[in-house]
Amino acid sequence: MPAARRAIPIQPLPASAEWHIAGVVVHALPDSLPQVRAAIDAMAGAEVHAASDSGKLVVTIEAPTSRAIAAHLTLLHQLDGVLSAALVYQHNEDAEAMHEAVNPAMNEEAGI
Repeated sequence: MPAARRAIPIQPLPASAEWHIAGVVVHALPDSLPQVRAAIDAMAGAEVHAASDSGKLVVTIEAPTSRAIAAHLTLLHQLDGVLSAALVYQHNEDAEAMHEAVNPAMNEEAGI
């Protein structure tokens, strides 16, 4: 009779001091667009916001470090059917600031 396995508790990772958001333009072969889009949608922290029939996609990547952003960018380059992946914009924010409530008065002024 095999020995019973004990569940090992998973400890949460410490919160990062920063949070990074990057904008990327991916150019894929038009015939590969559905597969490339599916692969990007499967990547944690990546989201396709727009795609053209010519194979261009607007993608954002969110990650806790700039190194993780670079790793995602490398993965995008390596996808079958991808011709290029160009980093257009990268921004980082204090991770705590990402959880702060937005001032409702500012929303009213902005018409939100």
